[in-house]
Amino acid sequence: MKTWFITGASRGFGALITERALAKGDNVVATARNPKAILDRFGDHANLLAVALDVTNEDQAIAAAHSAIQRFGRIDVLLNNAGFGLLGAIEEATAAEVEAIYRTNVFGLLNVTRAVLPHMRKARSGRILNISSIGGYRAGAGFGVYSSAKFAVEGLSESLHAELTPLGIHVTAVEPGYFRTDFLDASSLSVSSPIIEDYDGTAGAVRRLAAEVSHNQPGDPSKLADVLIDFVDAPNPPVRLPLGSDTVAAIEKKHASDAEILAAWRSVSVSTDFTR
Repeated sequence: MKTWFITGASRGFGALITERALAKGDNVVATARNPKAILDRFGDHANLLAVALDVTNEDQAIAAAHSAIQRFGRIDVLLNNAGFGLLGAIEEATAAEVEAIYRTNVFGLLNVTRAVLPHMRKARSGRILNISSIGGYRAGAGFGVYSSAKFAVEGLSESLHAELTPLGIHVTAVEPGYFRTDFLDASSLSVSSPIIEDYDGTAGAVRRLAAEVSHNQPGDPSKLADVLIDFVDAPNPPVRLPLGSDTVAAIEKKHASDAEILAAWRSVSVSTDFTR
């Protein structure tokens, strides 16, 4: 029996994984800004602890981790799932929108991770799954601010992986592509209101595509949840886990593009070393 600590557990991937973990017999500390939404969805369950948590509030994160230990004695899996997106050209995004993205997607993830780590270090075991995105591996027009936050999640995950593996704690950045959740709805995706016509063919085109793709994405959220439930038992988990055929294709395309850059610019790249 494992004890999960899941942020953003009231809907989307968080709710699906909560559901499966409970069905498996695991304990779940399911957090959300409004824990009533969790209780309304899952009811009164002996293995469930619904906790109010705004991930941007460090004190709440520490208190939530303490509540988890008090109730279940340990935290085996931390799923950093809480987050939201922002669609718009970088110039179109307001300072408030940029700050909000980072406050939740980056600083919130850090708050919760730092709150849970002392307990995992004491146990010398644990799994941390940071929900990133294919947008954290390659960026594009329209999702620049969101992708930059997910790039930060990737960097944090790589460093945590290096720092924590010797302590028996494994960290993985999970990289979903387009999955058929509500991510492209207003409940999960903010759209910058200023529209600059010069970006109509780039960020504007992505805005229109997002509206068409919403609820027609290729990825099956149920299959992703099943994968992650099994993944926490993998003996040697990778530092990143791409999920979705579109993610695999995008990574392969970026690898090929980067290889072309190295081939074309190698002599310039290596020319900046000291001459011996």
